[in-house]
Amino acid sequence: MHAATRLYSRGFFLRSALLCVAGFCGVAWAAPSKALDAPVQSTMDALTRANAAVVGVRVSVAEGARSAETLGVQRSGSGVVIGPDGLIVTIGYLVMEAQSIQVVTQDNKTLPAQAVAYDLATGFGLIRPILPLRGIQPVALGSLKDVDTGEPLMASTGPQADGDDGDVNMTQLVSKRAFSGYWEYHIDSAIFTSPPVSNHSGAGVFNQKGELMGIGSLLVGDALGRNPRLPGNMFVPVDLLKPILAEMQKTGSSQQSHRPWVGLTSSDQAGRVQIVRVSKESPAEQAGLQPGDVVLAVDGAKVSTLEGFYKKLWDRSQPDADVSLTVLQGADLKTIVLKPVDRMNTMQKPAGI
Repeated sequence: MHAATRLYSRGFFLRSALLCVAGFCGVAWAAPSKALDAPVQSTMDALTRANAAVVGVRVSVAEGARSAETLGVQRSGSGVVIGPDGLIVTIGYLVMEAQSIQVVTQDNKTLPAQAVAYDLATGFGLIRPILPLRGIQPVALGSLKDVDTGEPLMASTGPQADGDDGDVNMTQLVSKRAFSGYWEYHIDSAIFTSPPVSNHSGAGVFNQKGELMGIGSLLVGDALGRNPRLPGNMFVPVDLLKPILAEMQKTGSSQQSHRPWVGLTSSDQAGRVQIVRVSKESPAEQAGLQPGDVVLAVDGAKVSTLEGFYKKLWDRSQPDADVSLTVLQGADLKTIVLKPVDRMNTMQKPAGI
């Protein structure tokens, strides 16, 4: 496709997508020169500015990094400019143990960047281009309390490592609730949207004011949190970023990230917490825990959900304080004492943090 034709086509479809997000799909296919009502134009302008602040993020990780086994050594996703100095928020697993980082703007300019922070507790990552980001206005941070289920949102991605342009998708808020991840992760509030965006990692989701609502983390099969099952995405809300943003920039993480980690991948079903995978060289492996084991109690307190398991595990003053797990291993009931570690101390720190 000729470059000018490609640029026109991209602008046309962007305009159409933005109009749909703004709630005006009826005029989305009107001629690009058609005048819009002032409220519609205002929403369009806000969404256009927000989309311009979304960048692609490309990361290389050292071969010896612990996270390389599960996340790979080459990673790509998106991020959103939130600071006048070019500060970008993304999803933390993209930049965890990063060796080199590149940022790609919507006009396909590539700039080197460095890691500023990785926060284990919330899942956010912060990066900053080494060279100035020109012509990009930082977006404002919104709040989950200001949107209701059913509201249309814009999910926006930056240019990807395979050469694809950034994209704009209309999605909808379908649920606001707590989320427990199988990898020893829990947040008390999360944004669930549908239809899903496939290249979700670090994508920005925006309200109609162009305010950033959350950062893309996962594809999920149960966005509603109940039947019928609905595919969608989980976004980490920026409400969790606001109180720790200054701390992350100053120290590279938040204090709440320095908590016990045992190295388990687990699931909960029918009131049972079952171990699915045990990380290599982790406290769990050293203590003899195995896939298939069922965790019944932490320090004598019964647990039946991932949330309950994690919160009881994290409820201690020191990350390396001993923890006692009551587990069902085959037909045997066992009490296993582990010495957790501070997960933040087990990972290679990217240059810059």
